[in-house]
Amino acid sequence: MSFRTTAASIAAATDYVEDVSPGSGALPPRAWYASSDAGSLSLNGSWSFRLSPTADGADDSFAEPGYDAGDWAEVTVPGHWVLQGDGAFGAPIYTNHLYPFPVDPPRVPTENPTGDHLHVFDLPSDWPNLSDGGAVLRFDGVESCARVWLNGTEIGEFKGSRLAHEFAVGQLLKPSGNVLAVRVHQWSAGSYLEDQDQWWLPGIFRDVTLLHRPAGSVLDFFVHASYDHTAGTGTLRVESDVDGRVTVPELDIDVRTGEPVTVAVEPWTAETPRLYDGVLVTAGERVPLRIGFRTVELADGLIKVNGKAILFKGVNRHEWHPEKGRTLDLETMRADVLLMKRHNLNAVRTSHYPPHPAFLDLCDEYGLWVIDECDLETHGFTEQNWRDNPVDDDRWTPALLDRASRMVERDKNHPSVVIWSLGNEAGTGRGLTAMAEWIHGRDSSRLVHYEGDWDCRDTDMYSRMYADHAETERIGQSLDGGTQKRRQLPFILCEYGHAMGNGPGGIADYQRIFEAHDRIQGGFIWEWIDHGVKDERFGYAYGGDFGEELHDGNFVCDGLIFPDRTPSPGLVEYKKVIEPVRITGDGTDGTVRITNAYDFADLSALTFVWSYDVDGTAVETGTLAVPALAPGESADVKLPEPPADARGGAESLWTVRALLADESAWGERGHLVAWGQFPASARPLPTVAASAAPVLADGVVTLGPGTFDARTGALTSIGGREVQGLRLDVWRAPTDNDFGAAWQPDIRYGVLWRKLGLHRMQHRLDSVESGADALTVRTRVAPAAAEVGLNTVYRWTSDGDKLQLTVTVDPEGDWTLPLPRLGIRLGLSAADRVTWFGGGPGEGYPDTDAASIVGRWESTVDDLQTPYLRPQENGARTDVRWAEIGGLRVDGDPEFWFTARRWTSEQLDAAEHLTDLTPGDTVWVNLDHGQQGIGSQSCGPGALPQYLLRVQPAEFSVVFSAIDD
Repeated sequence: MSFRTTAASIAAATDYVEDVSPGSGALPPRAWYASSDAGSLSLNGSWSFRLSPTADGADDSFAEPGYDAGDWAEVTVPGHWVLQGDGAFGAPIYTNHLYPFPVDPPRVPTENPTGDHLHVFDLPSDWPNLSDGGAVLRFDGVESCARVWLNGTEIGEFKGSRLAHEFAVGQLLKPSGNVLAVRVHQWSAGSYLEDQDQWWLPGIFRDVTLLHRPAGSVLDFFVHASYDHTAGTGTLRVESDVDGRVTVPELDIDVRTGEPVTVAVEPWTAETPRLYDGVLVTAGERVPLRIGFRTVELADGLIKVNGKAILFKGVNRHEWHPEKGRTLDLETMRADVLLMKRHNLNAVRTSHYPPHPAFLDLCDEYGLWVIDECDLETHGFTEQNWRDNPVDDDRWTPALLDRASRMVERDKNHPSVVIWSLGNEAGTGRGLTAMAEWIHGRDSSRLVHYEGDWDCRDTDMYSRMYADHAETERIGQSLDGGTQKRRQLPFILCEYGHAMGNGPGGIADYQRIFEAHDRIQGGFIWEWIDHGVKDERFGYAYGGDFGEELHDGNFVCDGLIFPDRTPSPGLVEYKKVIEPVRITGDGTDGTVRITNAYDFADLSALTFVWSYDVDGTAVETGTLAVPALAPGESADVKLPEPPADARGGAESLWTVRALLADESAWGERGHLVAWGQFPASARPLPTVAASAAPVLADGVVTLGPGTFDARTGALTSIGGREVQGLRLDVWRAPTDNDFGAAWQPDIRYGVLWRKLGLHRMQHRLDSVESGADALTVRTRVAPAAAEVGLNTVYRWTSDGDKLQLTVTVDPEGDWTLPLPRLGIRLGLSAADRVTWFGGGPGEGYPDTDAASIVGRWESTVDDLQTPYLRPQENGARTDVRWAEIGGLRVDGDPEFWFTARRWTSEQLDAAEHLTDLTPGDTVWVNLDHGQQGIGSQSCGPGALPQYLLRVQPAEFSVVFSAIDD
């Protein structure tokens, strides 16, 4: 007897996995709502789990009642199985855009991890009689393909990982012992539509809920709540598949569904998120409504809400938790929204899929404009010039339309959603056009976005990613070309300011362009959170740490907050750049100009306080009387007279802050919203009279408080405090933005610096000269195998108590590259606490220092470090006048960047994870005359020309003095 097994026969039971259709058995999509008076039962919790290596690795018998799963493992639902089981269930995979399987649509590998899930549940004792209507089983998110049985009956299968799917199951339920079986495949035809820049994480990762649907219950409904800004009225009309009534007690509204009613209302905006509580009542159900009246339109070539053009100060947000992946609880989502509001963000693009619907409830409540993006990306097809791209293949159009409709129908009642996005980086094609036509036809109250449509055939705005500053300026001036239609449309940067590692730089320069041109309506920083996975080996893991053969490293760590939701310096910078109140002045004419940069809110919710700071310390404070300016208005407000007893000969600054006058929904009373700072009197520069003479004895030169090696001229101590290794330093551990994107090779400075050898500069001693009032050390600093160099002179002078170093740098040769940094580095022992007068409290670089406020700050050396997941240059404090550390005080002429860490830049450069860094006994201090800007070239433009550290003659000075610790 012989037989032949074919791939076709094996696949027969699983052919749905590679079917391009969206699935079968699911109910039509409808509006999502969190609660009603109808019964519901959460099926979240511990489920039995079995993992098979292939889609056909086990038969379907597990779905039958009575199946013995006693030897199965357990997983938590919602959750991703690869993040559970201590590695027993596989591991995450990170790719940016490459598919981690052969591109052969719609086929997927035979090696297709498949998770069988079992959950046995009883209906609550108070569950309505099973004969009273039906029940719906809802899945809010499953990656990437699921097949479902209830009590042994197959009810359907579906794709569309971040979309809700419901199944009618009332006829299958019993009072107890219900068996819910779900088979989930990691790979499916749907995976080709879900090639977003993120971890591939299979599982039932959002809620599973059983909903009672009594006779006459609500099916689908659409809340239309427009606002007429000229009349100050809102018009409410609620479409419902089941007849009923809508009541809004606060507005004295009680109407039948389908009937419009117009009343005076306060409008909903992201700045003033006014919601009215209402109820939709049908014969079988009462559904609470939260209604926001607002009108979105494309008018006069601009995106307008309630008749006013808006400026997006936004962020792209992936859903992420370092231990639970894309499984987020309500409080984590609330924490995200509160962080956004407290950092002046007003908009979110839900990159690149609809979020958990509870997140949109929070955006409604607290106030954020939302671009709701469809669960669609086919980025990996760029590798074959978009050949076989599903969005231009009619066979896939039903799946695309299913995804579009499931997004729109689920989220259509959220006032925060002002724009629908077709997806991300999916090329162009007929399927996208079909999606846009369907959305425009279904919901004319919102606009449609898609970045890939540069000709704007299907979209209501021109959208781009990472256009550099110069091109953005040309677009603002409508000098960028393109179709006539495009030139008449508003422009947004749906992604810019790539926040990978140290950065993003240059966002203040972008904001100035945005505010200079009406056509440019803002942008969205990429992105919200670093997708580090909590890992005992590394602290947080990124691409490649799980043995992936194909991965994109730490490109997944590109957020404004760290995985534990601690704000990064980038978020603090962004808060300052987009602050909704502009506070400007020069401090000499006795006035400060206050400008309201909100789109809708006046300044009545804010109080303004001033301080007069002398050498970084406030010597007098008070309240500033500022009128409740309307949006766009400015006022010149008189400052008080400077304090009579302010110390003469010291640097003085005015600081004016805008604070919340009272507690708000998202911030405490006194929360800092905006600030401005400007000089009142200039800083006196440090001076040292060269009155002491170098003294030679026993191979040591003494000059004031300093001692030097007589042969090399190396400084060894100051006032008895040991100093080691003081010399010119030009190297920094390259940032992710220094390394740059591979498609921009000519300005990948991190790569070019290393190629030139700036990380291994050699120091040649030319002479040590002891004069009547100075010790002069002449050197040449240069990379091996190169003809370029930096002739460097260290000139030491003293007045007997202080020691002044003047460094002169004269370049030699043809330098074609800028430098990473230019300054001196030295090592100190027994150093821990740092006090400085300069920019703070956090780090700052030439194009990321908008948030650095000048003051007197204190820190430990360890707390000066910024814990970027891939170690890199970090922690510099900008505009430092003086710093005290390890028993030494350093005064700069001019101001300097100050960095201190317990490892060298070379050790920082060599580390792949924070756990690779071992603190040493020496604290290495950098006093930098210059730093290269940061930019955002890890995906966007590099540092602008004005922030490049050009190689040119330089001279700077620092004054050392010993102090008591």
